[in-house]
Amino acid sequence: MRHTLTTLGLALALSFTGAAAHAQSSQTADAPPASQAPRDAFFWLGEINKATVVINSDEGLLDPALAPRLAAGVAQVIADGNQPGGKRPSTVITFEPLLIKAAGPDITLLHAGRSSQDMHATYRSAILRDKLLALADQLNRTSTTLVNLAEKHAETVVPNYTNGVAAQPNSYGHYLLGHAAALDRDAQRIREAYARVDRSPMGTTVLNGTSWPLNRERMAEYLGFAALVDNAYDASQISSMDQPVEAASIVTGIALHAGNFIEDVMTQYAQSRPWILLQEGGGNTYVSSAMPQKRNPGLLNNTRSAASTALTLAMGPVLQTHNITPGMADPKSVRQNSAMMDSAIQVLQQWDRVLNALVVSPERALEELNSDWTASQELADVLMRKYKLPFRVGHHFASEVVSYAKANNIKPLDFPYDVAQRIYAEAVHDSGYPAELPMSQAEFRATLDPVALVKNRATLGGPQPAEMQRMIKLARERVAASDAWVKERRAHIDNALAELDQQFNELAARGQAR
Repeated sequence: MRHTLTTLGLALALSFTGAAAHAQSSQTADAPPASQAPRDAFFWLGEINKATVVINSDEGLLDPALAPRLAAGVAQVIADGNQPGGKRPSTVITFEPLLIKAAGPDITLLHAGRSSQDMHATYRSAILRDKLLALADQLNRTSTTLVNLAEKHAETVVPNYTNGVAAQPNSYGHYLLGHAAALDRDAQRIREAYARVDRSPMGTTVLNGTSWPLNRERMAEYLGFAALVDNAYDASQISSMDQPVEAASIVTGIALHAGNFIEDVMTQYAQSRPWILLQEGGGNTYVSSAMPQKRNPGLLNNTRSAASTALTLAMGPVLQTHNITPGMADPKSVRQNSAMMDSAIQVLQQWDRVLNALVVSPERALEELNSDWTASQELADVLMRKYKLPFRVGHHFASEVVSYAKANNIKPLDFPYDVAQRIYAEAVHDSGYPAELPMSQAEFRATLDPVALVKNRATLGGPQPAEMQRMIKLARERVAASDAWVKERRAHIDNALAELDQQFNELAARGQAR
């Protein structure tokens, strides 16, 4: 019995099924180019049948005189399904009647050593494999935009916030590279999950195989899998259940990363003069029907909503796999799991739009920095580094300076040096350190300069120019490596299917000639 999500969950899932399928397979006999047909369940059932004919014919498990006719029957079903309005069944028990109609009952000889269990597990893995590559591809695009923007804003100094409060000055490019690093971890997770999904269950039948010696290794090679699911019980009973759960964890991570970024930008819209906002127009913002001054950040809202939807869909496989026996179909729905993967792709596409629409005002950012005390920690750091004052003593001094400034509405660059001297003497009283502030007035002012603070960072991985150049270069290399991996994996699958087509089409052509 097929289990489904709630009506709401299914509605959410269906909202994403319009995402383009990645169909890159080769051409079957008498069929339109496979690039015009999606790599759906019907496609993979066709590929499994093609591979079965070729392998069993080669290895003497199928009468050589019969094989061409059976191949022609398989080719006919595939060609019919690729026509506009053609039947594209997604289960073995609805696919097989079409085969029988095309080639007679002899074609059921192909089902020896197979089952709906391993065949469905195989196409589910193959479809999820394609979705992981599509997700990785879009993640690379969004990461590239992040890194390009980071390079553009390497020297743009802005406030960074912790607990919703302005905390320290930072390079906006450094901030963006932090988000790029998060997406790089998501890319790593995709590759790691892909290696587990890219294993063929085909030929294991239901639980532990049969006496029919179907060549599983060749089947995996023809279908573009890198390896086998080794244990026959695991193949259709366990691994096919945990694959969607692992994919859901990747979707969750991406959605959370996007949501964190969006919320950080959203807080700026509470200000009357944000230092970062969306370029107006182009679907980025919309006006209020009642309040003429408003320019609402619609794109941010939509991206946040898309991330929330992705998180909702990602809960499905986890909840559906909970408390059921091995092998149950609850978490295996291709439609629902594909919708979940497509939702993450949409989040990344929307995030990319946000990045391209951002307008940053360095002048307004610096104005905000100089209106608050985000550089105050540097007072304690410099006193410790240059003058050997214990950090906690220096921190107490800096904290007292900030308290005095806020009580008297004094900005950092306007703070009276003589008051700083007095507060310092009070802070070090009874500490055994000299009461005289060791910083000159010029050094005191320079220490509170947010731009100088960022440039003077010495920490590996910090925002100083040398480190920014290093990290931008490394980030580009990582994205390039991930992009190359996607291309290599897609080429591997395409080449495998092309090899299968070549051998299958030779058989089918002989059958059609009779």
